[in-house]
Amino acid sequence: MNKEIKFASSYSGGKDSVLALYRAIKSGCEPVSLLTTYNKNAGRSWFHGVPVEVLNRVSQLMDIPLELVKTGVGDDYTKDFEKALLKLKDNGINACVFGDIDIQAHYDWCDARCKVAKIESIFPLWNESRKELVYEFIESGFKAVITVVDSSRLSERFLGRTLTKDLMAEIVAEGADICGEEGEYHTFVYDGPLFKEPVNFKLNEIIRNGNYAILPLLLE
Repeated sequence: MNKEIKFASSYSGGKDSVLALYRAIKSGCEPVSLLTTYNKNAGRSWFHGVPVEVLNRVSQLMDIPLELVKTGVGDDYTKDFEKALLKLKDNGINACVFGDIDIQAHYDWCDARCKVAKIESIFPLWNESRKELVYEFIESGFKAVITVVDSSRLSERFLGRTLTKDLMAEIVAEGADICGEEGEYHTFVYDGPLFKEPVNFKLNEIIRNGNYAILPLLLE
């Protein structure tokens, strides 16, 4: 990576996407956009369930513009993501940064979208130790709260808790992946070196959808 790279960050709100963004910036690359897929039916971001007002607040605190990809499922999701990349390319990006660690299917999907847009795909965390990445995230001063768990693989007691090394040990003790890379849990990053100040938020009542238990985020 180098200073000539102007990138969109595939931003979910979670720890891995934020750490990838942080590393890209530290390497001298210029962030142009937070690119977030948004479930237009549910009214919140895909996978991590962050509402638009919270996404906008993060954008303000990071001083990086937000680009919402309002989409559905299936082919629409893929096509809408590609359209967003092409739009951002017209606005000056030449790369997109992703927070994937080691699931090849995820890498291949992201890379294919960038090939369509004829931009570079960058994976700052790729094939590194999941444990060491979580520890780096915590040691760098970021703070993240667990907002979603797959209750078939991780207890709901983890909802609303902030990531620490002790908490990571508890997650592993329950048999879940330390990074939640298989979808055992999702996080929302609310503070750290990329933020001007912490995001002031509160957690609403738990929503259950199949195996998933979700703590909705609200701005205070």
